[in-house]
Amino acid sequence: MKREEALNLVKQEVKTKNLIKHMLAVEAVMRRLAEELEQDEDLWALAGLLHDLDYDKTVDHPEQHGLLGARILEEKGLPAELIQAVKAHNEALGLERVTLLDKALYAADPVTGLLVAAALIHPQKKLGAVDLDFVINRFREKSFARGADRGQIERCSELNLSLDRFLALSLEAMQNIAKDLGL
Repeated sequence: MKREEALNLVKQEVKTKNLIKHMLAVEAVMRRLAEELEQDEDLWALAGLLHDLDYDKTVDHPEQHGLLGARILEEKGLPAELIQAVKAHNEALGLERVTLLDKALYAADPVTGLLVAAALIHPQKKLGAVDLDFVINRFREKSFARGADRGQIERCSELNLSLDRFLALSLEAMQNIAKDLGL
């Protein structure tokens, strides 16, 4: 599936504007991680873009999140590795994260919320104004962006990336699409 087709599918299935922005952010982070780890950039980016495809429909049933999306993606003929990562990113399903793709998507999902929150509390309210030190300081504040699970983000170590490197790559990726994110 090409990106344009995937984006059309997202727009068809997802009605929440901020959720679409989140999916775009995860797509960008996943592409940058794939580049860093010498993986298939297009596959990883698609996983990021499509990972919450079913969220609007499963928001009240977290035990179903990822499963409905996986069925849609299977019907579209997407690779099994991508489909597994989409399912494995939801902790509620209890699936083991085995591949680098699984592990990257799991860590990338919450880091985007942390970075958006950091941008929003910055005096300029722009991702471009945020630097790594600012993000690391916010990361250490447990009351800041509570929805961004620190433990999940720290699982970047399973990618052989330090927290600092992971945050730097994620910030860079999101800064590159800041206009699309409205930040």
